Amino acid sequence: MAQARIGVIGLGEFGIQHLRCFRQMGYWGEAQLVAACDMNEELLQKRQEEFGFNAYTDFREMFDKENLDGVTVVTPDYLHKMFVVEAAERGIHVLSEKPLDVTMEGCREMIEVSEKGGILLQVDFHKRFDEYHIAMRQKIEAGDLGEIEYGYAHMEDRIEVPRDWWPRAAEKSSPAWFLGIHFYDLARFLMGGAKGVRVWATGARKKLPSLGVEAWDSISAKVEFDNGSTVMFDTSWIMPDPFEAIVNQGIRLVGTEGMLECDSQDRGTITCTYGEGMATHNKSFLREKQDKQGRQIFEGYGMDSIADFARNVNVLIDGGSIADLGEFPTAYDGLEATRIGVGVHKSLDTGELVDLTEL
Repeated sequence: MAQARIGVIGLGEFGIQHLRCFRQMGYWGEAQLVAACDMNEELLQKRQEEFGFNAYTDFREMFDKENLDGVTVVTPDYLHKMFVVEAAERGIHVLSEKPLDVTMEGCREMIEVSEKGGILLQVDFHKRFDEYHIAMRQKIEAGDLGEIEYGYAHMEDRIEVPRDWWPRAAEKSSPAWFLGIHFYDLARFLMGGAKGVRVWATGARKKLPSLGVEAWDSISAKVEFDNGSTVMFDTSWIMPDPFEAIVNQGIRLVGTEGMLECDSQDRGTITCTYGEGMATHNKSFLREKQDKQGRQIFEGYGMDSIADFARNVNVLIDGGSIADLGEFPTAYDGLEATRIGVGVHKSLDTGELVDLTEL
């Protein structure tokens, strides 16, 4: 079986998860973590010392020298397109973090370039790989809920994310792009690919601007889908520092014959210490252990969604086609989630109901 040669662009708070995934896939002969790129030389050196890849500050130099089969793009939202297009034009398969882009035009350009070259363009919508969400979808597909009528989803980060992790990048993003995009896609996934048709959104800018971060605190969006359902999405990144988890999140869907609800934050594991206070732990997303050789291993749907890309690339290297890959989060899924995100921001700007089919 092929072992895809993988590179990673962007080595920050989430880029390290990609490095962990591909390193351990190397243990099992499934992929090779060959190279990684970041403009922050201090961070790049730190990650190189831990993971042992060929290090670059120039992604084009990495593409020139490393003969990559695949690359993952883990940069701020608004920077994805440049890396994706360049990689696809060079024949390199791509996994982009969500959102695929923050514009419809950017998504369409990436799709056009990748399709022209027969390149896999996958989006890391990792909530599709959560076993709880998969179980929800199976119940819906079995018809147990009947026709979905309405729902509610929320995703709320502690304030440390925009305030401490990346305040300047936060000013070019929003709770809708950074958080809402997860649940826009998850709602579509659970409802069999339903597409958003109309949206009305409101938001607030109070806490973060008072801290010198010019970004939305919170955004609420009511989205109508083409299956006749309406889902309310509440997103924010101003949860207080003492909150027991870095993210509070969940989704509820109600149909003509039943309902389903998933608390994605409280999975039943709670700790309380003098140093940390109360904490809940989502070990379904990420859990650490050691293998029999004493090596650090990470498991959970946060790893599964990334590993799925490398395994898909292996199929293509071995002569398979994209049609052979089965279900995965496609660039068109990225486009439809971005459609909702663009509509949310247009509604915020205009105060009006937005027709998503016109975007």
